[in-house]
Amino acid sequence: MRWKKAEYSGWGRVLKATGSRARPEKVSALRDLIKAGAAPALGNLRSYGDACLNTDGKAIDMTRLDRFIEFDENTGILHAEAGVTIGTIARLFAPRGWFPTVMPGTGFATLGGCIANDVHGKNHHMHGSFGQHVRSISLLGANGRLRRVTPQDTPDLFAATLGGIGQTGIIVSAGIQLARCPSEVMEVRERRSETLEEFMAMLESSTATYNVGWIDATAEGAELGRGILEEAEIKIQADPLPVAKARSISRDAPRFMLNPAVVRLFNRYYLRRVPPQGRTLDRSIADFFFPLDRISGWNRLYGKPGFHQFQCVVPDANAAIHLRKMLQAIGRSKLASPLAVLKRLGDGRAGLMSFPMRGYTLAVDFPNRAKAAALVQELEDIACDAGGRVYLAKDALSRAGRIARMYPELPEFTKIIKTTDPKGAFATDMVRRLQLRGKP
Repeated sequence: MRWKKAEYSGWGRVLKATGSRARPEKVSALRDLIKAGAAPALGNLRSYGDACLNTDGKAIDMTRLDRFIEFDENTGILHAEAGVTIGTIARLFAPRGWFPTVMPGTGFATLGGCIANDVHGKNHHMHGSFGQHVRSISLLGANGRLRRVTPQDTPDLFAATLGGIGQTGIIVSAGIQLARCPSEVMEVRERRSETLEEFMAMLESSTATYNVGWIDATAEGAELGRGILEEAEIKIQADPLPVAKARSISRDAPRFMLNPAVVRLFNRYYLRRVPPQGRTLDRSIADFFFPLDRISGWNRLYGKPGFHQFQCVVPDANAAIHLRKMLQAIGRSKLASPLAVLKRLGDGRAGLMSFPMRGYTLAVDFPNRAKAAALVQELEDIACDAGGRVYLAKDALSRAGRIARMYPELPEFTKIIKTTDPKGAFATDMVRRLQLRGKP
C-alpha cells in the first residue's frame, strides 16, 4: 500500500495539514496498514475545521471502502462500508422505498463520517440523531482487532464511538436502519417571518416531519431574525422529479463577491422571493436535503483564505435572549454570508460527545477575515454562558476549557479512548487542540 504525502484541508479551507495518506480498497489492505502502525481515518473531508487533519502524520482515506454488504428489504436494515456516501444511499434506495432516516446537509458525507460526528438533520426534532439509527459498527482498533460494536453488547464503546470523531478506532462498516420512503418527492411549504420571535414561534409550533429555517444574518434593528421557514413531508406515490443540474466552481471567488453590500442585497432578494402568504412547491429528495451539493466546490465562493462556520445549540431556556445577542453581534460585524440556518432540535443524541440538545441551533458562515476569529469567539462565549455547545464537526477555533464546559461527559469519553487507544494513534489536530485526550 502506497503512502502519498500532500497538503489537505477541511471544508472550511482555513486550517490545513501536510501528511501522508493511504487509500485502501479492501478491508484486508486496511488491516495490513494498521498492523504496520495505526493512523486516524478520513472520509470526504467535509468537516470544516481540523477534525480530519493530522499534521506531519499519517491518515487513512476510507473513500474507496464504499461497498454495500447486505440489505434486508423487509426490515430496511442496510449494512455498508464506511466510505459509502449518504447521497449514494438516498439515490439508490429511495426508488426501492427506503432512505436514510437522518441525513446531514450534504450527500457527500460518508457513512463513517456521519457516525463519527453523530450528525443531525432536518428531522432531529422528530427522529433524533444519526447514531440513534445505527444498529452495529465494525470497528478496527489500534491493536488490529476487528470487533462488532452495538448499543446492547458494548454500550460504553458504542457511546464513545458515536460522535467520537474517530477516536475509538476505524469505522470499517456499519448496519443502519433506513426509513420508509413512499416517493422521491418532497412537498415543501415556505413561510416568511419578519422577526426573530415570530421565527422561533413558527419553529416551535411546526408539526412537520422536516423543517429548517434560513435566516438573514445581516438584518438588524426591527428586522433582526427575519427569515424563511421550510416545512416538508414526503409525498405519497409521486412521480420522480428531475434533479437540478450540478454546477462547478473551479476557481476561488474574488473577495468583492461577499462584501457586506452584496450580501445584504442578496439576502433581501432571497427573503422576498417568498410571498407574504407563503407558497408550496415540490422538490426532489436531493434538492431538498442537499441544496448546496448542486454547486460543486461551493466553498471556493469564500476565496482562497477560506471560511469559518460557527454552529451552536442553545437550550430552550432564554433561547431568544441568547440568539438575539448572537445575531446583534453578527450584524455589527458585517461579516455574515448568505448561508445562515436556524433549526429546532429535540432530545436525541447517541454518543457522549454528540452535539444535539433540546433547543435551537444557529449556523452561520463567515469569510476568513481579520475580525472573524474574534467574532466566533464572542458567539461561542454567548453559547457557553447559555448552557449550550458548539458543533465539533464545524469547529476550527474553540478552546479546550470551553469544550470541557460544553460537553460534561468529556471525562468519561477521555477515559474510554485512553483505554481503546492508549498511545493516541488515532489523535487528530482537533483532538490535540481541544485536549480531548486530556492535557499533554
